Amino acid sequence: MKRENRLLKNNSVSVYEMCIFSMLGAVMFASKILMEAFPNIHLLGVLTVVYTIVYRYKALIPIYLYVMLNGLFAGFNFWWLPYTYIWTLLWGATMLLPRNMPRKIAFIVYSAVCSLHGFLYGILYAPAQSLMFGLNFKQTVAWVISGIPFDIIHGISNLGLGLLIVPLSEILAKLSKRYTS
Repeated sequence: MKRENRLLKNNSVSVYEMCIFSMLGAVMFASKILMEAFPNIHLLGVLTVVYTIVYRYKALIPIYLYVMLNGLFAGFNFWWLPYTYIWTLLWGATMLLPRNMPRKIAFIVYSAVCSLHGFLYGILYAPAQSLMFGLNFKQTVAWVISGIPFDIIHGISNLGLGLLIVPLSEILAKLSKRYTS
């Protein structure tokens, strides 16, 4: 009986967590809006990795709140559909990483994963683009190639901003423990 209660408690979302996750999703959206002047430079990858490190499976809540906010404010259009899976891929890659990496290694690994997501963004986006607009293989490859300069900016900026992942995740973990204990 006690084990079942613990499992239920660990898998359920408290009112406190609902509030926190709502704010974290709003932080993702606000950071995107504030950085729109800089093409493909944003904190979305960083925040996705940070939330995943701290909240694991529950990180999907603020991530998808961000996705929904993006659709509500910018319109649920063709460009939005890949958002339903593209951030989940970064979440999944982060979930596959070991949880207790040495701090110095974590700086490198998390920045690299975040950067790789930025470099591959066009390729990750391409399947939806191809299906929605009926592109054949050549057209899809041409679309990916035309976006390479933007993916390079995206990957390099994610690498630099990725250095914030470890300190931000440490701060968020401390705050989370402090207010949930």
